[in-house]
Amino acid sequence: MSFIIVLGAFITALTMIPVVMQLRDQPRGLIIVFFAETWERFSYYGMRALLIFYLTQHFLFDDKVAAGRYGAYTTMVALLPLAGGIIADRILGVRKAVAFGCLLLVAGHLTMAMEGRPAQNILTTHGHAYAVQTEGRASTRKVRLEVDGKPYAFRSQPDGGLDIKGLPAGASIPSHLAKADYQISVVGRDALHANLLFLALSLIVMGVAFLKTSPLVAQMYGRDDPRRAGGFTLFYYGVNLGAFWAGILCGWLGETIGWWAGFGAAAAGMIAGYLVFIIGKPLLDGAGEPPDPARLAQKVAGPISREHLIYAGALLGVGGVNLLMRQSAVVGGALSIVTVAALIYLGLYMARKCTPVERRRIGLAFVLMLGSVVFWTLFEQAGSSLSLFADRNTNLTILASPLRLPLFGHTVFFGSKVMLAAAGLTPDQVWWIDMTMTSSQTQSINPGFILIGAPIFAALWAYLGRRQADPPPMFKFGIALLQVGAGFLFLVWGAQFADAQYRLPLYFLVGAYLLHTTGELCLSPVGLAVVSRLSPAALVATILAMWSLSSSWARFIGGKIASMASSDTVGGQVLDPAAALHSALQVFTWIGAAGMAFGVVFLVAGPFIRRWGEDADEATDPAGTRMAPGT
Repeated sequence: MSFIIVLGAFITALTMIPVVMQLRDQPRGLIIVFFAETWERFSYYGMRALLIFYLTQHFLFDDKVAAGRYGAYTTMVALLPLAGGIIADRILGVRKAVAFGCLLLVAGHLTMAMEGRPAQNILTTHGHAYAVQTEGRASTRKVRLEVDGKPYAFRSQPDGGLDIKGLPAGASIPSHLAKADYQISVVGRDALHANLLFLALSLIVMGVAFLKTSPLVAQMYGRDDPRRAGGFTLFYYGVNLGAFWAGILCGWLGETIGWWAGFGAAAAGMIAGYLVFIIGKPLLDGAGEPPDPARLAQKVAGPISREHLIYAGALLGVGGVNLLMRQSAVVGGALSIVTVAALIYLGLYMARKCTPVERRRIGLAFVLMLGSVVFWTLFEQAGSSLSLFADRNTNLTILASPLRLPLFGHTVFFGSKVMLAAAGLTPDQVWWIDMTMTSSQTQSINPGFILIGAPIFAALWAYLGRRQADPPPMFKFGIALLQVGAGFLFLVWGAQFADAQYRLPLYFLVGAYLLHTTGELCLSPVGLAVVSRLSPAALVATILAMWSLSSSWARFIGGKIASMASSDTVGGQVLDPAAALHSALQVFTWIGAAGMAFGVVFLVAGPFIRRWGEDADEATDPAGTRMAPGT
């Protein structure tokens, strides 16, 4: 039995009790949106927990290529919902958009589950080729070189050479190969399934663009409904509940059974979300219906209605997304063009039609956007460089030594699989509680902390607000940036405690995620709500578009940073963990320092530029609260 699954069940039961009680006092439709969003986030984050490992270990993309693909994918995930939201609000209706998004996500996750044959590395030296054998996934992966029909462990040296361990005298190759004496290539990368991978990611990107349920929550409440704040709090609990269990279950299934099992579980979660949403339609009480049903049903080309045209256009758009994700530089170019165009339009409008007060408010909004870009750029390392760091340079065992407890005439053994074997025991001899995390399960740490910490922070901000002591946005952003930077520097400091395999104790990674989470809880309830309030009424849509672009830039830059922390791999596994640790810590040092430097700038500059907001209402709006990791 996995201790992480048991702990997850305990945290869920503990935090769900007040949620269930409060749901009874909310509109009937909230429970439908709650569970639909929970399953949607389960599917999305379940896939994300495995993605970087799938790219590097199944398809054997090197770290830089994998980070680029991952960055392009998350950039598109952040960018396209802007267009999807406009279509849903003005033409299709949120309910139909959500249902269509569900189906696209189901198709995407099911396509991801068709993993195909894994790629393989071949070592070539002096005209002879030797196959690299791989077994297991992520933290359990073992890589061996097949020489003369037998597998041997091997590792690289600082000079780039290879040492083959245990190789007998008279073997067909020497036990040490200089860097110039060998080449490693990738063979057997299934072109069909590689194309299916990008098709799957494109379907998921387009599905996420349409599947935004928060507008449904807003439509369930009148503007002055006192239940509104509580409703959004419950909704975002569901978001993080899905993300929490995604890492725990999909990650565990993907690493222990097979990639197909993890991705298949994500697909099953999305199917569950779709069924809940469709069956629960009557409880929505008309929320999310098309603004003009007659216009939507109008025929525009023979039997094809405007609604059908939207669906067809989205499917065609999947092809465009597919092409963009294969070229991360193209994604950056497209982002640049859109951003420059938006800035030119905004600059001209400000110069011609805005008052000095409005210009200062917009200036403050852009300062906050800059802080948001820095924060989420660092925070988004969770799915790429931090995941690989967990796999390669973190000891994922929770206990340093095993623990035995008598219970009902049996022995309960708390420890890792290695500890169990070292004790001369097998799982059928004791009640074994596996005290290890898988690499992808570390993705559940952040949403787990949010489930626990969000009510505490919400109560803190409410308490300070009642006493007119709620910190201004610049202060909260500064504290958030300090914490996200400190999280990386905490890992750098922890390197001195690395073991002989160059792995840090697990609690350093947990501590880094705790700092990132508390930073998120300082920044996320402020961002979008305050930025929209600082905008003149005629520019709200433009400013919100810029906010969306800033989120996309954070994902794109984050992918570039992750590629800088890359290490050389064979069979998807690093052969020099010391070099991998050094490479990761170099990047963590400078991005940690950069995060803290921006935090200091925000804290120092805050009192001077706070007046730019003038009379803008800076109270946070639950509708703008952002409590989901990376949504």
